[in-house]
Amino acid sequence: MTQQLAVFFPGQGSQAVGMLDALAESYPSVKQTFEEASDALGRDLWSLVSQGPKEDLDCTENTQPAMLAAGVAVWRVWQQSGGRPATLMAGHSLGEYAALVAAGALGFADGIRLAADRARFMQEAVPAGEGAMAAVLGLKDEQVVALCAEQAQGDVLAAVNFNSPGQVVIAGSAAAVARAIDAAKAAGAKRALPLPVSVPSHCALMRPAAERLAERLADVALAMPSVPVIHNVNVAPAADVESLRRLLVEQLYSPVRWVETVEFVAAQGVTTALECGPGKVLTGLNKRIADNLTTWPVFDPKTLDAALEASSHA
Repeated sequence: MTQQLAVFFPGQGSQAVGMLDALAESYPSVKQTFEEASDALGRDLWSLVSQGPKEDLDCTENTQPAMLAAGVAVWRVWQQSGGRPATLMAGHSLGEYAALVAAGALGFADGIRLAADRARFMQEAVPAGEGAMAAVLGLKDEQVVALCAEQAQGDVLAAVNFNSPGQVVIAGSAAAVARAIDAAKAAGAKRALPLPVSVPSHCALMRPAAERLAERLADVALAMPSVPVIHNVNVAPAADVESLRRLLVEQLYSPVRWVETVEFVAAQGVTTALECGPGKVLTGLNKRIADNLTTWPVFDPKTLDAALEASSHA
């Protein structure tokens, strides 16, 4: 029996100027993937990710399509290199779109344009300065959830990213997030710090963006993925194409249940996983979630070779 392999795709926050440069030097398909993305968008994504400036790459409308292209580029290199096929896929927030492209549920060019529009809808849903996000480290999930309920005080405030045990991201109105940071510190959090983001993702403030995304998705061709994709919203694969559309809409204002996602994957008996995309964010999170699941990051020739070697013996 073929051993199972999970493939994870990182989301916004893993981007960096120069990401995938080393991989692109050895594998021309990386630049080709970004050329496809640039053609779909009508702007040069590769020059942005390879040369910056950083503030432009960190702009949400650029970050989301760039990270989608990066994840797909790494997945294509993995396939070209004879890497084992995936038996399960998932992505963290935006990374879910890369998973759907890799699994054949969403066309790449459609996905790139959709990611850019998703980012624009999110940015336009909340005026600059009115929303915020913060990371809370060292409290239990239920403590953070209760703290958000106490500190909302009529504003929007919620726990939105359950990233690993003891690491939860909150989002909502700027005033409520500021109250929650103070309350978290008072409750004994190791750290509670605002995140440098311009959009309060995955909370109720994103409902207007979700409505626009629903209209946009109505015109996008989707298919059932060839490999099960575990969704952030319900920690399960979509039952059909209409459910898939609905889950992508709900994802905008629902928590990213990453701990449960990784636990679900590990419970299927999967012991080896890839993180396809720049950085090692998910690799670090996964290590703290499931002892029996080893994640190999893939973002340059060295990490690719290590992952190929490890997965061939897993």
